[in-house]
Amino acid sequence: MRLLLLAGTAEARQIGNALSRDRRVSVTASLPRPTPTNPVNLPMRIGGWGGDAAFADWLRQERIDAVLDATHPFASKISHRTAKACADQDVDYLLFLRPTWTPGPNDDWVFLNAEAEAADYLPERASVDLMTGQRRLNAVHALDPRPVYVRIQSRPMAAFPFRHGRYDLCVGPTSVNAEITRLHDLDVSWVVARNSGGAHGMPVLEAARQLGLTVGMIRRPPAPEAPRVQSISEALSWVRRRL
Repeated sequence: MRLLLLAGTAEARQIGNALSRDRRVSVTASLPRPTPTNPVNLPMRIGGWGGDAAFADWLRQERIDAVLDATHPFASKISHRTAKACADQDVDYLLFLRPTWTPGPNDDWVFLNAEAEAADYLPERASVDLMTGQRRLNAVHALDPRPVYVRIQSRPMAAFPFRHGRYDLCVGPTSVNAEITRLHDLDVSWVVARNSGGAHGMPVLEAARQLGLTVGMIRRPPAPEAPRVQSISEALSWVRRRL
């Protein structure tokens, strides 16, 4: 079987590593851009497709039998396009969508529909730990002149866009205690995050809970109506049932 794995998440890397050891399936992993967490031991396709028609042509030319979509939960345009192309060509499609984060009894969360809404809720004197990444900074420009600390996992792509604050390089796993220290030292009063789910952001949310900080949580965009799973084992089972 020929499988396209839409990657870009930690779970996609784990799925890809597991499938790379199964000789019954030929997997190509796709990423929109290079990242330090690329799946290993798999042929990689990096870059855009050049439009819907070009993507559909690639599926036909490569004789893809199934697509496992394990891209980022906020990459909804990619998922919608892929689901439609697969339906049009009778290619099996599965969406891996990890569970959302949900607030606990001691959490103070404000739900937002988009990054741009954050400025409507944050007090003028708030200081912000921004977890939405470098590529989404134009959407939150109205946060200026509040102090904004932007979490990044690689070197900055451009000069810091706010008058107060800085880029904050946070590479690799972190701990709740480290996050408590960091947020306290920065005198952060709000954390703004997209509801990506997964383990990576949990220490920050737990630290915010313990420090009594408000979290502006951005809701996910709608996912395509398609078969979906929430665990790596379910995704692997789906693939192996088709071998």
